[in-house]
Amino acid sequence: MKFLFDNNLSPHLASALHALSAPEGHCVVHLRNKFPANTPDHEWIEALASEGGWAIITQDRIGKNDLERKALRQTGIVTFMLKSAWSNHGFWSKAHNLVKWWPRIIDHAGGVTNGVFLVGWRMSGKGKFETVNV
Repeated sequence: MKFLFDNNLSPHLASALHALSAPEGHCVVHLRNKFPANTPDHEWIEALASEGGWAIITQDRIGKNDLERKALRQTGIVTFMLKSAWSNHGFWSKAHNLVKWWPRIIDHAGGVTNGVFLVGWRMSGKGKFETVNV
């Protein structure tokens, strides 16, 4: 599986998770390593969907405008949005929590063909995601 980290997340987190995930055959890249930083969300969403095998990780509220919502609906690309509580934490806390969630995100991304899912700050039990309608 290939994961793209949106601009609102650190490229260093993407690099670290790539290093941790590569032995299992997963690839994690930051948006700026694949597209110009100012590429509109709907354009890179459509480009990833046409390549296939991608999932998006974002702290943004993707789908906040009609073009983004339309792109997510039409492409069906699997997207994980970090809930707003993630914004209240610094880099190291965020990194720690994302590493904790990462195996669950990989499993879920591999088990669905589409959808937008919220990732809570607290992980309890097996780590469940909320489905978002876009």
